[in-house]
Amino acid sequence: MQRIGKINQPAFRIVVVEHTESPKTGNFVDKVGTYNPKTKERKLDAERIKYWLSKGAQASGTVYNMLISAGIIEGKKKNVLPKKSPPKKDEPAAEAAASAAAETLSAEAPAKEEAPSEAPAKEETASTEAPTEKAAA
Repeated sequence: MQRIGKINQPAFRIVVVEHTESPKTGNFVDKVGTYNPKTKERKLDAERIKYWLSKGAQASGTVYNMLISAGIIEGKKKNVLPKKSPPKKDEPAAEAAASAAAETLSAEAPAKEEAPSEAPAKEETASTEAPTEKAAA
């Protein structure tokens, strides 16, 4: 598909190009149709398309799906959407580890809240609480 048309007014030519060329270069071998995505209008030359496919030309994914829906060729449509990376199997374990870390933080949070209220008492019994803090750590 070779894009033509103005900004925000796309239109496409369906062209045959060499595999070393890009449709953007304008060096196409044959023009076999047009497509306007705004009006959904398609004009395809079925005979020329079948000729080039018989010679070994390969349609892009989008054009292939268009040819199937137009009834020019038969087959299953291809998925032309970009492939996402598959979900990792370690994600549930990572979520469990994150929730366990959150639980430990929430368990430590009340202990930290109690510490400021005990600050005057801590001065009196600093020697007795020090071993318990080491044991908790």
